[in-house]
Amino acid sequence: MAKVRVYELARKYEISSEALRKILVKEGITVKSHMSTIDDKVVMLIEQHLKRVRAATSREVRKKGEGKPVEKGTGRAPQKGAPQKGAPQKGAPQKGAPQKGAPQKGAPAPPARADRKTRGKKPKKGAKRAEADQKAVKESVKRTLAKLEVARKSRRRKRKEDVVEVAEEKDIVKLPEYSTVADLAEKLGIDPAEIIQRCLALGLMVSINQRLDSDTIEMIADEYGHAVKFVTAYGQDMLARKKEIAAERLAARPPVVTIMGHVDHGKTSLLDNIRRSNIIAGEKGGITQHIGAYEVEVKGRTITFIDTPGHKAFTAMRSRGARSTDIVVLIVAADDGVMPQTIEAINHARAADVPIIVAINKIDLPNADIEKVKRELLQQNIVLEEYGGNVMGDLISAKTGEGVEHLLEMILLQAEMMELQADPGADVRGVVIEARKEEGRGNVVTVLIQQGTLRVGDIFITGNHFGRVRALLNERGSKIDAAPPAYPVVVLGCTGVPQAGDAFYQVDDEKTAKEISGKRRQFAREKDIRTGQRMSLEDLYRQIQEGAAKELNLILRADTDGSAEALADNLDALGTDEVRVNVLQRAVGMINESDILLASASNAVVIGFNVPIAPQAQQLARSEKVDVRFYDVIYQVLDDVKAAMSGLLEPEIVEKPLGEAQVRQVFEMSRIGTIAGSYVTSGLVRRNALVRVRRDGEVVHQGTINSLKRFKDDVREVQAGFECGIEVEGFPGILEGDILEIYVEEEKHRTID
Repeated sequence: MAKVRVYELARKYEISSEALRKILVKEGITVKSHMSTIDDKVVMLIEQHLKRVRAATSREVRKKGEGKPVEKGTGRAPQKGAPQKGAPQKGAPQKGAPQKGAPQKGAPAPPARADRKTRGKKPKKGAKRAEADQKAVKESVKRTLAKLEVARKSRRRKRKEDVVEVAEEKDIVKLPEYSTVADLAEKLGIDPAEIIQRCLALGLMVSINQRLDSDTIEMIADEYGHAVKFVTAYGQDMLARKKEIAAERLAARPPVVTIMGHVDHGKTSLLDNIRRSNIIAGEKGGITQHIGAYEVEVKGRTITFIDTPGHKAFTAMRSRGARSTDIVVLIVAADDGVMPQTIEAINHARAADVPIIVAINKIDLPNADIEKVKRELLQQNIVLEEYGGNVMGDLISAKTGEGVEHLLEMILLQAEMMELQADPGADVRGVVIEARKEEGRGNVVTVLIQQGTLRVGDIFITGNHFGRVRALLNERGSKIDAAPPAYPVVVLGCTGVPQAGDAFYQVDDEKTAKEISGKRRQFAREKDIRTGQRMSLEDLYRQIQEGAAKELNLILRADTDGSAEALADNLDALGTDEVRVNVLQRAVGMINESDILLASASNAVVIGFNVPIAPQAQQLARSEKVDVRFYDVIYQVLDDVKAAMSGLLEPEIVEKPLGEAQVRQVFEMSRIGTIAGSYVTSGLVRRNALVRVRRDGEVVHQGTINSLKRFKDDVREVQAGFECGIEVEGFPGILEGDILEIYVEEEKHRTID
């Protein structure tokens, strides 16, 4: 049965939580606070109560409105039936009203907009009485609704002769989640003491600097007529306002090209051929482990390439590459065709709404089938230009260089058609492509500049961290002075390691950057603490209900944030209903002593990806007997974790039949019990094996063979074709003609697919 909290139901019916609690008390239901849960039956009682109250209110309003005479100056049509005393006859002009331009029957005449000739004149005594009657009716309605504490929403249009109160739309205040009482009071323009009193009424003891959860903030703001919009990051609005782009400064910029495709289809080999370098030699297993951003000059023009991993473990990283690109080059191997990761790359490119250029690679191989690849692309709605579509395509060989020059020309042609522009004079805005820690250089952040020009000494903020640019390096490690739009650059000087995909903003002064960064970190800590406490209680409840599901706790350390994110996402995806993967902590950099202590306390395994371990941490791991594993290829991590999870699975019980026997005579032994004289018809009968007794095709008993005799001797087993005496444990009612099915149960080791 679904349950709902009190404040959620109050919001649904547009009443305060306190009013709903009073209704519950009237119905004989006691709740402790606005966070209490109620079931469907209670919800039905509340609905019936509100219907009764609203119906009574409507009747009262109608009763007060009936029988009122139409007075002069009210502008209301007469009631149905006989005209009231003193009412004007049909077609007759009203006394004292101007003849020219007088409204006809049914035409509204606003009393507020009086004729110029009559402006300033005092209204008649009858008009004053009518207005007083109307005010009395309205005041009665207001008092009735105030008792219900129901927000009145009138959707009737304003008529000229009748002023109807229309509920104003709620003002929207923007706040980060878990804001303090002082922050909320400042946004609402009220005294913090009022919010503290509201919280006390809700059963919450708070101080002026205490943080409130999102539900409490929404309820308090709603009581003051405000709606709340929670911002994702503190200071985002202020940073967004700094993105001033001048049309007169717009200039052409290089295209940002992302190379996508299936693993081992030749993405890095193509980039290697373009750069005339040997990137792939530095990748473990020949597979790209990170996102790489590179700048290449082609015929005097510049192209920025982003090389994304193609292995299925890097779906999140590949998606992040598509969001920061202008053109996608889809690599498809001619000898392999369209594969699962090829389809994922197509979907990511379509989601990012960027044009695709197809490069069919490995055409130099003898088993290349180009037509097959084109047919498979058609099945994915990728129609090449030669088939009448709008997708450019080219045949290349990344190994020999055939067709690579033509592919680059196609990229430049597509970029010209897109007319890519940026403002190099605007405030810097970019996106973090990769981030890592390096010994001797500190935090190293790879940034793709999207607007503005980044220079040495600029102050920036990205994610929860800030810094001042100490040095700018290109992808080859050479120092540069400035980075214009669409330029990938390595930034030194960040105070922490941001997450890949974080926005990168330039700020005016270090004080502002520190303030925003500090607030963001504070909010992040608060959210982690609250979320962690809430999730742990929910997990505990779920384990009690479902029956103690097993968990494999992991602590993850990687060389870059992108690799850590991809590993964590794919490790979480390995979890099943029986065994869950719980990544307790993921971080960038060397494995330290705190990781070992956390692993020891939580019985976790520490995984290091392309990172070393500190000597003190290694000694601590030996003494605490913490399992620390090191990897340099991601799919090896996934395979080992699968194997570890398989060890936590309960084994599968498999039934193995041994034989069958027929009961031919039953003997009653005083000391032993009932013995079934049986003939083994097939297989064998083994002592202590399991037995299933069938009578007329139905199972009447399941048990164990307690004793097995051949003549007077106890035996271990009897083969087919021989007679024996069988005692079935706990079943004295065995009869002649029963069939005994002999079997054993074996445990089969299970694995995770």
